[in-house]
Amino acid sequence: MEVINRVIPNEDQIKGFLEPGPDGPIYMVNLLRFKDKAEYADGRESDITGEQAYALYGQEVTKLLPKFGGGGMFSVSVERLMLGEVEDLWDKVAIAMYPSRAAMFDMMRSEEMQAIGQHRAAGLAGQLNLEGVDASGIWLGIDGYSSRD
Repeated sequence: MEVINRVIPNEDQIKGFLEPGPDGPIYMVNLLRFKDKAEYADGRESDITGEQAYALYGQEVTKLLPKFGGGGMFSVSVERLMLGEVEDLWDKVAIAMYPSRAAMFDMMRSEEMQAIGQHRAAGLAGQLNLEGVDASGIWLGIDGYSSRD
């Protein structure tokens, strides 16, 4: 399996946002890889790390998600690879919930997101996003709960 981290989705991936998708919420699993030093597109000098730049983005996204019906679930730093093989580990894993693909797409196109996206681009070396559905498990707070019930 070839793994290629990206910062911007390709055309087919963007088209996927325009499809109705499943009923119920989606859970976006973000596998994040940071630059050693933040690199802003406007060329400004920066003495913060990529992770610190992405954290600035993350703080604002956490405030923005509820406006579009979503919410941040959690994020964790990656410590080690427990199973399988990959050339390079990601630095952090974050999961966010959106009520639908359309809601996520609307948030991505919002003026607020455009204003904070500079920190995301400055901090990320690349990422993988996996769309999950049919959430279940005790971590949701209700044993045996499924988002499709």
